[in-house]
Amino acid sequence: MTQECTLVYELELPIPFTCADNTGIAKGAILKLTDPMTASLANGDADFVAGIAAEEKIANDGKTKIAVYRRGIFKGYANGAIAVGVAINTYNGTGDDNDIYTAAAGHDKQMGTSLETAGNDETFLFELCPTHRDEA
Repeated sequence: MTQECTLVYELELPIPFTCADNTGIAKGAILKLTDPMTASLANGDADFVAGIAAEEKIANDGKTKIAVYRRGIFKGYANGAIAVGVAINTYNGTGDDNDIYTAAAGHDKQMGTSLETAGNDETFLFELCPTHRDEA
């Protein structure tokens, strides 16, 4: 996996989520949320974000739990231009794991807020704080 997110400031301790035993997850990977309170690799545009992996998960190691950060200040990779203060989310249109883009205006799924302006493929600081709201 490339472009993992790096923890800069821990705002809350990571919490355990269920994960599949047969899946490998790199420390710093952006994880999507599935039911029931299960985390897997984010692999789409605007996923429901569970958080960021606080540890490595080795495939077929017998473990079905992984520590996940839900809050923190991280350094991540921009896909396209990102302005300071905007809502951000996952992006997988390039095929690169862990790409982050500016969330669409009024979008109901967000992984956090940018704390710096960044250009395409640049690293930037962001606050991880996943939110999901029903705008229907």
